[in-house]
Amino acid sequence: MHHEAKRFAGDDYDILLIGHAGHEEVEGTAGEAPEHIQLVEGPADVAKIVVRDPAKVAWLSQTTLSVDETLETVAAIRERFPLLLDPPSDDICYATQNRQLAVKEIARESDLLIVVGSGNSSNSVRLVEVALEAGAGASYRVDDASEIDEAWLDGVRTVSVTSGASVPESLVQEVLAYLGERGYPDARAVHSAEESLIFALPKELRRDLKAAGRS
Repeated sequence: MHHEAKRFAGDDYDILLIGHAGHEEVEGTAGEAPEHIQLVEGPADVAKIVVRDPAKVAWLSQTTLSVDETLETVAAIRERFPLLLDPPSDDICYATQNRQLAVKEIARESDLLIVVGSGNSSNSVRLVEVALEAGAGASYRVDDASEIDEAWLDGVRTVSVTSGASVPESLVQEVLAYLGERGYPDARAVHSAEESLIFALPKELRRDLKAAGRS
């Protein structure tokens, strides 16, 4: 996203950065071209946007945002600026998007949906909101199994578990073990998408590795 910000700025575009004020990713991206970038936190901000040339406007997005929320904001921006230029790739993190889609799929069957993830993680916090919006009976975020309140399990028949995009698998397994000890032993994995993207090493590192192999 930093590269895209610099490229759009180099082409003298006004860049609308969709995200939350104060988020480290937003601040880092805005720092690449502060004279070209303005923050848009949601559809309500669109009416206040001022650009130099309506024909030279592009958008970027904080990668951990809700997919639905981002697309709603993009639609509002495009209504004002029909020639809005999209980023060359989907800026919404594929792992975040996959988890949101999976939560939507399982929420309706869940009396309780537990999200394993940090309170500082916007994608983990958003998963709780997505679960409730999609029909889960209740949903809570926990850092690990020690934060689960046994009262949440009262009268609960079906519990679902998901995690933020960067949560260690061991923390998820601890939550599953906790639930297994309390009468929820049969865990069934739900696959909604395969995360099969492969990222190439930076060319500088490939060059150094090649040189090391020759020495």
